[in-house]
Amino acid sequence: MKLYRLLTGDDNAAFCHKVTAELNKGWALHGDPAYAFDAANGVMRCAQAVVKDVSGKEYQPDMELGAQ
Repeated sequence: MKLYRLLTGDDNAAFCHKVTAELNKGWALHGDPAYAFDAANGVMRCAQAVVKDVSGKEYQPDMELGAQ
């Protein structure tokens, strides 16, 4: 089964640590990161898609993807 997640957050070191932690859990970057200015809060926001292959399991809509 292939899993997909979109990680989001403010463009800061905490977001980089979030992505790095997922990479170290076996997730892989998928595509380029995206950036947008959040005018209401005056900050840049970023997003990075990640994917992961998990064998021996079948996708269920109610599964917590981050726990896989």
